Amino acid sequence: MPVYRLRRELIFPDPEEAEGGLLAVGGDLQPQRLLLAYANGIFPWYGEGDPILWHSPDPRCVLPTKGMHVGRSLRRFIRQSPYQITIDRDFSSVIRACQGVERPGQDGTWITQEMLAAYDELHRLGFAHSVEAFASGALVGGVYGVSLGRVFFGESMFSRADYASRAALLTLGDALSARGFSWMDAQVMTDTTRSLGAQEWPRRKFLDMLEVELNHETLRGSWSTWLT
Repeated sequence: MPVYRLRRELIFPDPEEAEGGLLAVGGDLQPQRLLLAYANGIFPWYGEGDPILWHSPDPRCVLPTKGMHVGRSLRRFIRQSPYQITIDRDFSSVIRACQGVERPGQDGTWITQEMLAAYDELHRLGFAHSVEAFASGALVGGVYGVSLGRVFFGESMFSRADYASRAALLTLGDALSARGFSWMDAQVMTDTTRSLGAQEWPRRKFLDMLEVELNHETLRGSWSTWLT
């Protein structure tokens, strides 16, 4: 299985050469490299103490922005509007909450201090965004990711209360759909994304669809007014 070693040059190998999802190792997490990676269907995913690992899985998990599957109990719960949902109100707290979540079968976190600094910078530059769910003023759930063109690349989400992260994700889907986004990247299938109606696309289809959506203008900057 070929795994490429990245140097200082801002370049990635063809993502179609990733076998088993792993494409390359090394490089850095500077904004220019991260944005180039996302534009090529590649994302970083590695653990504390490991070198930076770059992935482009096949198949690729995607979620529709409109018409996600909502079970009866979730639908009933959301109708009660138990949470205040905001966008880009507290990116820093959302990504740090995602870092601290204990996940079954996962030892430690892939959101390293290096990753925190890198995505904080992408948020400052207007490319990374968060959706927050608050209850009685406390942050109880959220999701964050990166947006280029008409694609939102979901990175992680967390929940400290029933359905809080799903409420945030569904609100994000509606907000993106209203602005012409038809799908979001969910990287790899999980039980949560499967329950919401996620699809698995062959990597070639994902890359082709990504190229189309990147022809649209990136909605850079704060999205905080989207729900007002």
